[in-house]
Amino acid sequence: MIVNSFSENQPLDIWNIDKNETQESLENKQSTSDVEMNSETNSIDVFNMQADTENFLIKVDETLNSKEIKILGLYDPEDFGLRMDMWSNSNGDQLKYLFSNLAKKNLSRDAAELMNILLLTNAYYPKKNISEKNFLKIKSDWLIKHDNLELIEEYLIKNNIINLHPKLTKFLVDKLLSESEINKACEIFSKNSQPIENEYLSKFNIYCLVFTDKKEQAKLILDLKKELGFKHKYFENKLDYLFGYSDVVNTSISEKSILEFHLAHKTNPEFSFVPNENTNPLIWKYLASSNLLYKKNEIDLTELDKIELIEYATHNKNYAEDDLFEIYKRFQFNINQLLNVNDAFKSLSNIESRALLYQRILLESEINKKLELIKTLKNLFIQDNLDNAFQGKLKELLEAYDIDQISSKHTSFYFKYIDDKKIPKKIKYNEDLIHQSKLLKYFDGEYNISKIQKDLNNYLKKIKKNKKYVLSKKDIILIESLKSDGVKIDKKYSNLYEILDSEMPTDIQVMINNNEMASTILRLIEVIGQDNLEALDEDTLFFIISALNQLDIDTIRNKILLKVLPLKV
Repeated sequence: MIVNSFSENQPLDIWNIDKNETQESLENKQSTSDVEMNSETNSIDVFNMQADTENFLIKVDETLNSKEIKILGLYDPEDFGLRMDMWSNSNGDQLKYLFSNLAKKNLSRDAAELMNILLLTNAYYPKKNISEKNFLKIKSDWLIKHDNLELIEEYLIKNNIINLHPKLTKFLVDKLLSESEINKACEIFSKNSQPIENEYLSKFNIYCLVFTDKKEQAKLILDLKKELGFKHKYFENKLDYLFGYSDVVNTSISEKSILEFHLAHKTNPEFSFVPNENTNPLIWKYLASSNLLYKKNEIDLTELDKIELIEYATHNKNYAEDDLFEIYKRFQFNINQLLNVNDAFKSLSNIESRALLYQRILLESEINKKLELIKTLKNLFIQDNLDNAFQGKLKELLEAYDIDQISSKHTSFYFKYIDDKKIPKKIKYNEDLIHQSKLLKYFDGEYNISKIQKDLNNYLKKIKKNKKYVLSKKDIILIESLKSDGVKIDKKYSNLYEILDSEMPTDIQVMINNNEMASTILRLIEVIGQDNLEALDEDTLFFIISALNQLDIDTIRNKILLKVLPLKV
């Protein structure tokens, strides 16, 4: 409850907060001419695995003129129970169809991590009906879509493949430059040992040499390129200024690329640029990271068009969400508007409405009233196609409360937007259910075959005596996985359950029969789709685990089992 101790129409100015953030750079090591890579530890969140990074050199057949090529990836296949030849039996036409379907989906965290493992594990390329170039493009497109800069950086640097992946390299260096991470962007080129074929990347490399005070080397490469016909007036003009050939400031600003925009900024001490909603998102990001956008405390609150632009930039993750909400806090409303917010916001502009609702949310102490206001505010953002502008702040507000504090009216909204950090992690064993019992410890490497075999048969003995216990699908998943690993079950327990052959989709079984390991995993990723593993029904889990059992992909299978079977508290 707000105490009405102010004049009813007196505006309030009661907000004042600031925040900062820093980030560290990544170190990479590369060995000498044999292109062998040092082993490093790579953590995969859901599967919690360790992978050693290694490059493999192989000889290909005469159709490729016996050239020596690399197998490109980050992970050793043995770390995931996979094989170097896992793509060998795949049909390229089928792969292209599956990848095309997956490109249309927003994969869940679990499905995406399986895809990273599949595409970034060292293995021979598929050869049937798909070219090496097309397969590399698939990898590149996947990495670009999922925008994991650290993973892309590691993949490019450790494999030294700028020329094989020019689109992916351009994506990475442009992203890093847009975030004012010029040192990290230039590090990509410093690790490269091959002449750069792509013109844009070659220009970026020349600028990096200038940036790292290697101007003579930059001049030499530029002169050689010009002798070979290179001509780019804008680029050469900006470099002349940086080389010191000219002290005349050229104020022209090109938005054709983030590199050209950056050069305009670095060659003009009086640089100024006002973006609009059609401005390249990379330029928006560059302006924000270079502190060239509107400052939260300098915005004139009467200039709603500027604030509208900031909301748009925030939605596109090019302006700090916290700074937008600090601007909202600068708006001044009278006490009557704050007290009667549900009616008052409807008579204001959309921007002012969001500001009023946010201020009222901060003042409200009753949880469910606060949640109703938060929900209204979220809907206002959604109506204006600005959903992402109220994302981090929304989670921050919701995380202040536990589910038992929230009325049933708001639970669906709460679970829709709450951060998944609140998902329980600790395993609690339940000896009354096979799939939640300590038998699970086998899949974590704690039990050997002889012990697990004895314990499993003891469980089945109890179940046979207990007429009330019916084996669930998850129980059967656990038992079938143990049998797949060689655990023997006494014949007297063999009739406790029956598995129907029809449970496995026909196309997946055909892939398994043809020993198409990678294609099968790709098809399983499609099945998982937008769902996390815990959300899959038991029938789906059964055939996923069955497929992994048949292909002896035990490492991935074990991690999935430990994710979906145990009771967690």
